[in-house]
Formats: sequence, structure tokens, C-alpha cells
Amino acid sequence: MKSRIAAMAVLLGVAILSACSDSSTPPPAAAPKTMKVEPLKFTTRTLPNGLRVYAMPDANTANVAVHVWYDVGSKDDPVGRSGFAHLFEHILFKATRNMPNETLDRLTEDVGGFNNASTWDDFTNYYEVVPANQLERILWAEAERMGSLVVDEATFSSERDVVKEEFRQRILASPYGRLFGLYIPQTTFTVHPYGRPGIGSIEDLDASTVEDVRAFHAAYYRPDNAVLVVSGNFDQAQFDAWVDRYFAPIATPKRPIPRVTAVEPTRTAPKDFTTYEPNVPLPGIAITYPGLEGRNADFAVKKVLDAILSKGESSRLYQSLVYKQQIAAEVFTSLEATRDPGAYTIGAIISEGKSADEGVKAVMAEIASLRDKPVAPEELEEAKNELLSEAVQERETAFGRAELLADSVIRFGDAAAADKMLAAVQAVTAADVQRVAKALFDDRQRVTLRYLSQDGKPKDAKSDEIKSAITIQAQKLDIPKSEIKITTLAPEAERVKPPVAGPAVSAKFPAPSEKTLANGLRVIVVSKRDLPIINAQLRVMSGSAADPVGKAGTADMVANVLTKGTKTRSATDIARQIELLGATIAAGADADGATLDLLSLSNRINDAMTIAADVARNPAFAAEEIERQRQQELDGLSVSLKQPGSLARMAITRLLFADTPYGRVSSTASIEGLTRDAIAQFHAEHWRPDNAVLVLAGDISSEEGFALAEKFYGDWPKPAQALAGEPDVASAPAGRRVVVVDLPKTGQAAVLYGMRGVARTDKDYFPLLVANSVFGGGYSARLSAEIRIKRGLSYGATSGYGQRLGVGPIVAAAQTKNTTAVQVAGLMEAELLRLGSTDVPADELAARTASLIGGFGRSVESVAGLSGQMSQLASFRLPLNKVETYVADVSAVTPAQIRDIAKRIYDPKAANVVIAGDADTFFADMKKKYPDAERIAADKLNLDSASLK
Repeated sequence: MKSRIAAMAVLLGVAILSACSDSSTPPPAAAPKTMKVEPLKFTTRTLPNGLRVYAMPDANTANVAVHVWYDVGSKDDPVGRSGFAHLFEHILFKATRNMPNETLDRLTEDVGGFNNASTWDDFTNYYEVVPANQLERILWAEAERMGSLVVDEATFSSERDVVKEEFRQRILASPYGRLFGLYIPQTTFTVHPYGRPGIGSIEDLDASTVEDVRAFHAAYYRPDNAVLVVSGNFDQAQFDAWVDRYFAPIATPKRPIPRVTAVEPTRTAPKDFTTYEPNVPLPGIAITYPGLEGRNADFAVKKVLDAILSKGESSRLYQSLVYKQQIAAEVFTSLEATRDPGAYTIGAIISEGKSADEGVKAVMAEIASLRDKPVAPEELEEAKNELLSEAVQERETAFGRAELLADSVIRFGDAAAADKMLAAVQAVTAADVQRVAKALFDDRQRVTLRYLSQDGKPKDAKSDEIKSAITIQAQKLDIPKSEIKITTLAPEAERVKPPVAGPAVSAKFPAPSEKTLANGLRVIVVSKRDLPIINAQLRVMSGSAADPVGKAGTADMVANVLTKGTKTRSATDIARQIELLGATIAAGADADGATLDLLSLSNRINDAMTIAADVARNPAFAAEEIERQRQQELDGLSVSLKQPGSLARMAITRLLFADTPYGRVSSTASIEGLTRDAIAQFHAEHWRPDNAVLVLAGDISSEEGFALAEKFYGDWPKPAQALAGEPDVASAPAGRRVVVVDLPKTGQAAVLYGMRGVARTDKDYFPLLVANSVFGGGYSARLSAEIRIKRGLSYGATSGYGQRLGVGPIVAAAQTKNTTAVQVAGLMEAELLRLGSTDVPADELAARTASLIGGFGRSVESVAGLSGQMSQLASFRLPLNKVETYVADVSAVTPAQIRDIAKRIYDPKAANVVIAGDADTFFADMKKKYPDAERIAADKLNLDSASLK
């Protein structure tokens, strides 16, 4: 389950961006007139008990999305119980009077759906997406959670342990976890409870009791404090009847709902904080100002202002800090539509060799520029177009539409808020932006936070102690015990059973059309015309496995520099022209291929394809762009090497594949050794029409798609020389190793088991896929059941199986406190043995099969997902109708097939093991369990050597 800090997850991983140049040829493409976005269509009513109900029927999907949002968030945490709303979010997934623990997962994941939740400052939202015939069962379950939650000591204790592990993973083990999860809110507010971190603290979690949980549920989890939104394939009249049956009987307490009344005082002088923390690879900075509440009339202006500052590679912060000055590896802003006046945050992860002070100075210069000078018309138009495109993408799926509507009701107090916000954004003027910037960026109210490495702390330097102010106002829940309902799980014979599922609703897959151009380019078109959006994905069939020996990272570098300049467009031209159109373009490489992805509104596809084709065919690979990208990748690597999870994954890759093509891992040496000639040569050899497939999916006919392909790629010359030979991806080294990577002072250990699977085209692919789903393919799978649910040792335990042309990797992973790392490794080993020793029961097999089928179905709801599925099939040389046979292929797998392949592949005696963490706390126990365990210091880990030494 997610928490407020999950919104910054990408920042915690520090996804390093690339840089771009500033030449002025040719002028950006003119943006067409704004496209109209159809408003959300819904019906609404309020039950006598106060529950607000919204319905959005849609016969064009096979799924339904159910959202239940409660008007309570982390700002409502009681006195001495920070993180309580988030803890309660976890507990709501457990038992009710008629549902034993984990029943909700049986009703969602086990039928091909999913569930989750998140806790924010002002609200907590719970949601499910399931096949449409399961809707009644989910409505029944949500009513159970609202009206008859069971809170007992065992559940409370287990989930509190899970939340502690989440705290360790997100806050203590991540290099920037304390910055984003704790220090930004703690330094920003002194009175309002927004100043207490949503994830809380270990101390407050330990202090909480079962009675606290029951009181919290009684105070806030009531019909008149909730909104129910359902979107998808259902009958309106039947839905209304089910809502009346399951939700209407839930009583509403007569007492008022406790509400936060705290008002943050106006800050009259700026504040500065400096803190030194362990395992911080690069300095971080954050600058915050008091912000507008979401319902403020100027919030639309602030969205545009925020887009101008930080959205895309042509944004001001990116251009200034990342590209021109090369001060930052990443820049970010945080804009949340809070109920009360919140905060606006601007920050950066500073590049190697640069200082936090340089970063602060550069950010302040951009703030002053936006505040003191009017925004250019073109820049304003670009920001609006980007926000318009985002709005269209948010409406692609039943889940997205339900989320938009629920958010409108809870955060903005108006079901039409999402549509009104779009109109308000389009009406924003340059004068509006400057007016709001002047009011927002008042330096008397600024808070500046410098986040530095403990290792580089000067002897006489002071580290500010940062914690929530003692003056923070928090809720006091004085609810009479007589009004707190205590529910217990009913005896099995007395439980009300979930409703029976309705008739299955078949998923609809648009039929693809294809042709091959004269130059060898394969073109696939998938028409899906419900929204004005098109995804165009060009995939070349050469990825990191094709990297030359000793030059790991070549394919990645080619992809990363591809969008950073052509023979006629600079990197800045590309970014500005694409973003002015409201489109996005991105390139990346995986083991077997590389992609150039374009997402565009359909009325702008011609202009967008003009740029994309130029990028694919005519990259300049300018030396200065390569050097900028090189530094970005080195900065990103330095961050990864300080995170136990990413560090362990790099090590397990080397153990699994050694010096074979799939074993190549980018290192400091390999990144530094890449030359411009090697990069250009790789592009010339592999980025060619007869080694590529172009997929166009969305608001386009087959004829229109083929015409676009011919127009932009038909004259792409096929080189005279033959294609380079394919790498030997079938090879993999034998044997196994157990390695402990010592990362002192890290807050958690990452525990990984790695096995070698089979190729995507192998006859055993689907049995192995289903076997992995049983082993660790989701929350309901065996690893999660044993490690998280049963013992509370980890926030999540999963196993992933990579689709490859050759031997695919299988990696089981969990993060846990250092002292339980060896225990978690033992639990993984036991599950490996169990998978190959006994047949999977029929009900478990059916559930895990449904989970795979449901996930696949959701993956093709969006045009980007459709493109991805088609290009993958093409890259594996599989027929496109495999999209239609996926359900049958997965469903045909038998328990005997799973047992047989598990004996051969899920063998703990042949599996590689990596644990990355603070080895002093567990290595002695590790040696007892694994006498052959090796210990390697993180700063001595040699990724260029298969031995890691």
C-alpha cells in the first residue's frame, strides 16, 4: 500500500535525466488549436446515510474500477500517533465480520484484478480494478470494510511491523528518503499537522494500540465521510440496487466528524537548515514556500506556473540547472492540491563536483526570473498543451476516470472540478502567472534545506536537528468507549458469503494490421479510436546484449543521446517542439532491443512524427551531449550504488550471466570508456529499417497508419552491409555463488535469489511464467504470504521473470531490517523447495493464472500498452495473434508442468544469492547458513569483473 511519500518515489530512486543543447535551428513547430477534451460523464446520488455515489458506465471495457475515498488523511493523525492514518490504511485490508484476513485479495488479485490504497495529507483512497462480472462482490467487500472491520491484536501487531519495514525501506535505506519523507514537511510547517510526516515514526508506531485503531475507525470510517465511484462495464440500474443493498444499511454516527482547524502562521523571515546523513552520494537541496489550497481560484495558474518551471526537458529548471550550468543531476517540484494552504517545493539532486550552495543560487535565479519577468506566449502555450495531453491520458482507462472523479469530489469539493480545471488552465494568461509568482515566491517565507553526506562533514560543521515542531496541532479523539464498535470474525458457519460472480465479460482486443515497407521496416497498426491519442513506438531489435565486449552501456547511451540533437535540430529544439505540441518522446534500451516512444494527440501526429523520425534517423551524437549524458549516468550510478536494492540487482545480474551478453552491467569504467565513434557505430549498425518494427496504436485507421509510416520512414535507406550477427543469448554460466555486499549504516538489507529461466519462445515459457506467479508474482503469491503477510518481515516480497530472446532471469527479492536478512533468505529457500516438491493446489493455480490474465488485460487498455505488447511480440519473432491466445496459453498450464519445471529451475542449490546491507549485523549468521558466503565491501565491488572483485 502506498503512502504520501510514494508520490515522490521517482525522486527517491533519482531517475537521472539527460541534457540538451541550445542552438536555434530550425524554429519550433507551430502548435495547432487546442483540442476539446470530452467531459467526464457520470450520474450521482447521495444515500440517506450520507454516502455519495458516482457511476460512470462504459461498455467498451471488460473491467470495472471501484474507488472508495475517505475524507481523512495524515493531517488527522491523533496526538502522539504520527503515521496513524497510514497504519490504518494497512489494517483496512485485513478481516471484517464476514471476511477472514486476505479475503479482499482473493476477491481481486485471485480473479485477475488488483487492489491498493494510498494515504495523503487530506484523504485516504482505496481502489480495486476487477473483471466486470466481479463488481457485486467488490461492492459487498467495500461495505464490509466500512461497516464491520475487525481490529484485533494479532492483525494490528503484524501490520505495524510491515509499516516499520516500509519506513526502513522508503526512509532509512533510500539515500534521499529522509529528505523527501521527513525533512521537507518537518521544516515547512510549525503549527499545521501537514508538518508531521505521513509515514510517521518508529516511536509513534510502537506507542499505538488496538484501542487507538478502533477509535480512529469510529471517528472517520463512516458513510457520510466517504465517496464511492465506479467506472467500467456495468448496468446502472443493477449497480444502484447493489449499492442500496450493501451500503444503505450502514449507520451514520450522530456525533460530528473531527476536523483540523489549525492555521499555519505567516512566516516573516526565511529559514535555513543543513543536515548530514549516511549513504548520501550527491548533495540534495529543497526550497519550499507556502502554497495555495487546491480549491483556490488561482490553483490553475499555479499548475501552469509549475509546468513552466519543471515539466519536460524544455522547462526552465531543467534547462538552467541540468543542461546549461550542469549543476544538477535532477530537478523537481512538488505541487499537491491540499485542502488547507500547503507548500510548494522546488529541489534538486546536485551533480558530482558541484555544491549545494551553487544549486540554491541557481534555483533562486530561476524563481526571480519567473517572478519578475512576463512569460513568453510560446512558453505559456507549451505548458498548457502539456497539461492538456496529461488530461487525455488520465481518461484512457476506467481506473483513470474513476480516480479523476473521486479526486474532484474529495479534494476539490466539486465532481466537475477536473473538467473545470482544464478550462481554467486554458484561460491562464502571462499576467496571471507573474501575479501568482510574485505572491508565491516571497523570500521572507522561504525555507531552504541542504541535505549533505555524513562522510564529507567538516569537523566543525553543525548538523541541524530536524523533527516535527512541538507546536504542531494534532487531533484529540475523545470518543466514548460505548460508541466504539468492536467487531469479531464470525464463526465460519455464520459468515455471510460473498455474492456469486456474474457472467464473464470478454475483453476486446483490436485486431492489428501490418505490412512491410520496401526498405524492410515492419509496420503494425492497431486502431483504438475512443480517445484522440496515438502512440508510435519504433523498436530496433538490438539492445544491451549487443554491446561490444568491454563496452557495457553502449546501447543505453545510444538511446539516451538519441533525443539530444539531430543534424538539423538541437536537443533544445527537440524538447521545445515536442512539448509545444503537448507530445512526449523518450528512448530507452533493454536487453534485447531499444525503443523510441512517441505519444501525441491525434490532431498533432504529423508534426510529432516529423520530429520523431528525424531523431531516429539523423542523430548528431554531438560530443558535448555525450559528455553531459556521461556525467548524468555516472551521477545516477553513484546513487544506485548507495541503495541496497539496486546494488544487489547489479550484483545478481553479474552472478547469473557473468561475461555473457546478458551479464553486462554499466560501471564507472565502462561509462567513462564509451567514445563518440563507438556510439555512432552502434547506431549505424543497429538502428536501420530492416532491424526495426514501427507500431502505431490509437486514434488512427490502418490506412492512415501505413501512410504515416511511408511518409516518415519509407525513404529511410537500408544499409548495403548485412545486419550484424545476433549475440549468443542462449549461453549462461553454470554454478552458483552466495555474496554479501557490505553497505555500512544502511537502514535495510536487500535479499535476492537469482535463477536462470528459459527464452520467451521456449515451449516451457508459459509453465515457467505461471510457476513464477505462484512463487512470487504478486501480493497473494507465496513469497509475500510467508514474508510479509505471515511474519511482517518486509514491505514486499516478489519474484520477477524477465522475457528474453535467450535465457530469461528470475529474481526473487525482498528488503528487510538487517537483523532478519538471513531469516528472509531461509524463507525464500524453503519456498523454492516447496514449489518443486508438491503440486500446486487447483484453487491456488486458478488464482495465480487469473492474476496473470487480468494483468495482461489491463496492459492493453492504453495505447502505449497496446504498442508495447505488439512490439514485444514482433521482437520475439512471434505471431501477432499471440495477443489473442495469451489467455488460452496461460490457462493450459498444469500442476505437473509447474512441478517439473520448478525442480529443474527453482533449485536453491543452483540459485545465486546476494544480500546487500550492513553486513556487521548479519554476516556471522550468514556464514552459519551458507558456509561458502563471500563478503565484498560496497566500495570495492567491481562490476567489470564476473567475480565482482
